[in-house]
Amino acid sequence: MIANQHEKGWEIIYHRAHALLAAELAGHWNVKDRPIRWLETIAAISHHDDLEKEWEGNHLNEAGGPLDFTLEKKTDVNKLREHTENARYRGRWVAMLISMHMSFINEASRGELPELDSFLDEQLENQKQWRKELNITKDQAADAYGFLLWCERLSLILCHKQLPDGERALEITSYLNNTRYDVMQRSDRSVTVKPWAFQEQEFTVRVEACYLDQMQFSSNDELTEALKTAPIKTLEWKFVK
Repeated sequence: MIANQHEKGWEIIYHRAHALLAAELAGHWNVKDRPIRWLETIAAISHHDDLEKEWEGNHLNEAGGPLDFTLEKKTDVNKLREHTENARYRGRWVAMLISMHMSFINEASRGELPELDSFLDEQLENQKQWRKELNITKDQAADAYGFLLWCERLSLILCHKQLPDGERALEITSYLNNTRYDVMQRSDRSVTVKPWAFQEQEFTVRVEACYLDQMQFSSNDELTEALKTAPIKTLEWKFVK
């Protein structure tokens, strides 16, 4: 989950809601610059965070507050493997992109656990095999994954409330097309991206958030029950060229 502190407690955005927001952003991408296998790529973006299940495992930090996923330290290789294997039921293209995402976020930890190293080696072999079977080049796969990463990064910026004040620009990523993209929020609260990457001149994206009115929880069960009954609000961002 994504946990943002507010004046009375916590604003919670589920992982899979963040992924859906990333897919919404992808859906507005400029037609002429869309990667190959467009709809399958959007499916991969929408499901890239299905690994995270808010009702399973520990979701409390040391202080008893909701644990933001960016602060999790433990790598569960069994969960990683299950996630990549489940992705195969959506097809090899989706599985390949999900596998590439697992590689991207875990390669920095190579050498820490033998089972993680084995998993990472498996992913590289799987990706190679799927590229061959799908008759695509490594560069084509990299372009599609770069697009997934771009959409995920912008979604996280929005969900984590990271848009700077004062109409200052924030880099999204430079992985896509070797181009630096920046996002900025104007004084009228509209959002823009430079260079403009979308088909429409303006559009709106949304995500749902839950609101908790307490700071600490005694157990995961207490947090789970609070989330199930928490009020929900829809957050919106209007993008304008």
